[in-house]
Amino acid sequence: MSNFSLHNLNFKLPSVSGEEISLANYSQSSAIIIIFTCNHCPYAIAYEERLIKLAKTYSPKGIPLIAISSNDAKQYPQDSFERMKERAAEKGFNFPYLYDESQEVAKSFGAKRTPHAFILKAESEDMWQILYSGAIDDNYKNEQFVKKSYLSNSLDQLLAQGKLAPWHTESIGCTIKWKM
Repeated sequence: MSNFSLHNLNFKLPSVSGEEISLANYSQSSAIIIIFTCNHCPYAIAYEERLIKLAKTYSPKGIPLIAISSNDAKQYPQDSFERMKERAAEKGFNFPYLYDESQEVAKSFGAKRTPHAFILKAESEDMWQILYSGAIDDNYKNEQFVKKSYLSNSLDQLLAQGKLAPWHTESIGCTIKWKM
């Protein structure tokens, strides 16, 4: 989403843990990280350990991470809700992993790829400002060779200064698999 004004982005989606998660539940957080991802994309798979590290680093600082899969499971059965549950358990995800079966949440965010990262700040229970949209960092293949940690640097600036000028990079990865 190129427009960084306020948006009504609230949603309620099922989590692999069995509960329904609403974005409104996080309106008291200093910010929130939303990552659109999936089970099958090599880019998304390459970032799984980094997402676990991000959640471990920033959740205790008041910035939780939520992952959302919006891919069409009919085209890509490995992205089904059941397979999401298996993947989350296998990898030990320490963050909610939600299923956007209707794809409405991905559309409302303007998500294009897996992974596609967003940093949101609540202005009210229903209104959110997108502070960052784009790539997690500049090297999906090997975390050791990352030169620019777009997401972490933005989060660190937000924590240190209490604000972040809205900005974006191009997300890299597989396109979201839209329903036909």
